[in-house]
Amino acid sequence: MALVAIVGRPNVGKSTLFNRLVGMRQAIVDDTAGVTRDRHYGRCDWCGREFSVVDTGGYTSNSEDVFESAIRRQVEIAIEEADVVVFMVEAATGITDYDSEIADVLRRNRKPVILCVNKVDSGDKVFDTYQFYALGLGELYSISAANGSGTGDLLDAVVKALPDEEQDAADPHAGLPRITIVGKPNVGKSSLTNALLGTERNIVTPVAGTTRDSIETYYNKFGHEFMLVDTAGIRRKAKVHEDLEFYSVMRSIRAIEHSDVCIMMIDATTGMEAQDMNIFNLILKNRKGCVLVVNKWDLFIKDSNTLKEYERALRSRIAPFDDVPVIFTSVLKMQRIQDVLNAVGEVYANYSRKIPTARLNEALLPIIEETPPPMWKGKYVKIKYITQLPTRFPAFAFFCNLPQYIKEPYKRFLENKLRQNFNLSGCPLQIFLRQK
Repeated sequence: MALVAIVGRPNVGKSTLFNRLVGMRQAIVDDTAGVTRDRHYGRCDWCGREFSVVDTGGYTSNSEDVFESAIRRQVEIAIEEADVVVFMVEAATGITDYDSEIADVLRRNRKPVILCVNKVDSGDKVFDTYQFYALGLGELYSISAANGSGTGDLLDAVVKALPDEEQDAADPHAGLPRITIVGKPNVGKSSLTNALLGTERNIVTPVAGTTRDSIETYYNKFGHEFMLVDTAGIRRKAKVHEDLEFYSVMRSIRAIEHSDVCIMMIDATTGMEAQDMNIFNLILKNRKGCVLVVNKWDLFIKDSNTLKEYERALRSRIAPFDDVPVIFTSVLKMQRIQDVLNAVGEVYANYSRKIPTARLNEALLPIIEETPPPMWKGKYVKIKYITQLPTRFPAFAFFCNLPQYIKEPYKRFLENKLRQNFNLSGCPLQIFLRQK
């Protein structure tokens, strides 16, 4: 599918235009300059032609922003990938040094460039746009990304500049598993993403909160194929003071809701803290598969039985849902990255497993007959039939004569027997008791 990159200096409205083109609030928008850092992809359809759009961070040089060089590299990668580049400038400020520098980069790149002058909200501001012809990039298009005026003409020009060959507009990644990396800030989520992809997909710095948006990437290596989603770190509400971070946390929570399996990362040096438990419970509440990755294991001071003791303490902390793969890694040293991939593949297979009804009844009914539910008020409870429900996550219905008399301890017993007889590691189970 053809790719269109939106580039420009900070705070000219690139993310606002991106959201309008993809038809949803996918990228965070704020008046603060430098909100977008990583490349952000979406899909746009105009006049029957579908293409991908990539939003980029603001291109700067010699600024005080600690992310400047990383953002600039992300923009350069987006330009290299793109078939057409939309270069956005701002009418009111005129041509800045950054605009001239970006124009020089685009001229050297020899990609089709469409000059887009944003924030032309009224007719009298059109006169401010003519100065941008001095950039030497040909025809310009006056738009207001905020209210949508002029975007139709801009999209007509984009579609006209796209490569001629029509490609299949169907989403090639539809139906692929969605694997989301979550955790607190600065535990190594973006580092793990880059390590898995083998490229600088996302910006990595020691600064907590570097990643703001939830960034999706297609992964197809070592026999694994899925959509990999890197998210912003989730902090406690009391520590979230800025609107930007609030939006970032909300995007991360939404990414968990839309995922199949979550890779939850914790810092080995701090262990499973209260906020880690909150994130784990959020995964559990949404019934998503889970792989626990203990990162920065190389920084942890070890003795003889540390790993086993650490894992035992970790499992007791997350009980009763402790049937979860635990991988100890050092992402920066590339230790056990392949183990994370294998664990994700196994958990997704378990998450998607459909167990035949005959096998369920054959395995569990003898166990239930041997250890039936406790009597309640002199009445016997008899479970007669078991089947798996057609839900996205593993859920099972137990049909019995008096479902209201089966209490939580016996439901946990049934869950344990399910796990003992069928490989459901990493998957939260739901048990329903129904009247037969």
